[in-house]
Amino acid sequence: AWLIQNRLDDAQRQALLQELFGRADGGLGLGFSRLTIGASDFSRHHYSLDDPPDGRPDPALHSFSIDPNRGDVIPVARAMLAINPHLKIMASPWSAPAWMKDSNTLITGRLLPEHYDAFSHYLLAYVDAYAAEGVPIFALTVQNEPDFEPDSYPGMRLNAPARARLIGDHLGPMIARRGEGPLLFDWDHNWDKPDEPLTVLRDPAAGRYVDAVAWHCYGGDVLAQTLVHDAFPDKDAYLTECSGGDWEPLLCGGLTLQARSTLIGAARNWARGVLYWNLALDQNNGPYTGGCDTCRGVVTIDSRSGEVSRTNEYYILAHASRFVRPGAYRIGSNETGGDLDNVAFLNVDDDTLVLLVSNSANQTRRFSVEQCGRWFEYELPAHSLATFTWEATARPRDSR
Repeated sequence: AWLIQNRLDDAQRQALLQELFGRADGGLGLGFSRLTIGASDFSRHHYSLDDPPDGRPDPALHSFSIDPNRGDVIPVARAMLAINPHLKIMASPWSAPAWMKDSNTLITGRLLPEHYDAFSHYLLAYVDAYAAEGVPIFALTVQNEPDFEPDSYPGMRLNAPARARLIGDHLGPMIARRGEGPLLFDWDHNWDKPDEPLTVLRDPAAGRYVDAVAWHCYGGDVLAQTLVHDAFPDKDAYLTECSGGDWEPLLCGGLTLQARSTLIGAARNWARGVLYWNLALDQNNGPYTGGCDTCRGVVTIDSRSGEVSRTNEYYILAHASRFVRPGAYRIGSNETGGDLDNVAFLNVDDDTLVLLVSNSANQTRRFSVEQCGRWFEYELPAHSLATFTWEATARPRDSR
């Protein structure tokens, strides 16, 4: 947000946001975004939204303020919403305020049980403050990556029993009494520990307040989403973080590796939305204050010139978001195995079908698509991704 607000002029900023969140003139029409509650590793400095000058506990939240976001996050979020009023924005904290934790610092530590109530009020104060600024928050998670304590940027361990108590006895009842949301997503971490969200969902007090499970892509297998969905089919799934970057196997696998493991894989395993982290980074993969210095954004903004370049993650999102509209249903499509991966959708507003196919092989793959007795064949080049759309009663056409 700081790059978009401070390193682009008005015309550049409007053009980029229109391209990302609008649908006119080939815009991506992105409809899902994520904000941080306080600082993350990609903030310009470490902070929370309740940092009392003397560092003393502030359970009444007298020092709560969203002022750190007024110069960048809030104006950019409002500009995004002006282009796409239906944009769904979720929010996640990387850490509770330091005074709420046993470490008394934003880096490492655990949330003290005596501050579960204050932390719940803190999260809802954020929702209300953002709503007052014209930025509605449709969903919260209580902690980003709660099974990890980074040593160089804000983080907080909050395991399943702790989240169950926080949600079941504090935050969940508060949201229920409000009667106006936000939705509550659990976990917000990797595929490799499905027992973490399952423990919260099985808790009789907490489970009823959880609307969905949020997943990250950095460990485990996307099939964990289906495992949890099958146990709790009334709970939605979202892939809320995955990053591109300058590391293997992304350097060699690139576009198709990300497409098959995140967008296609996540959608085939019940995800209702997919997020890449971050939206924009600069030519040095920043700004950041600890953590990953090789991650890349969906777009790269040259902080010297304002020039915008687009990454693999941009094109993966474009292949889906330009054609799969809000309200669409994922529909059945055969898995061919091997190097070809696909996922199909039905847009209910105009009865069009959308098929994404990824070829991660080192050579061209030829395949056929058949639907209701009609079919077509296509040759997809090595390491490429294609999107096909057609009307349910018409011949398919390639809309790459």
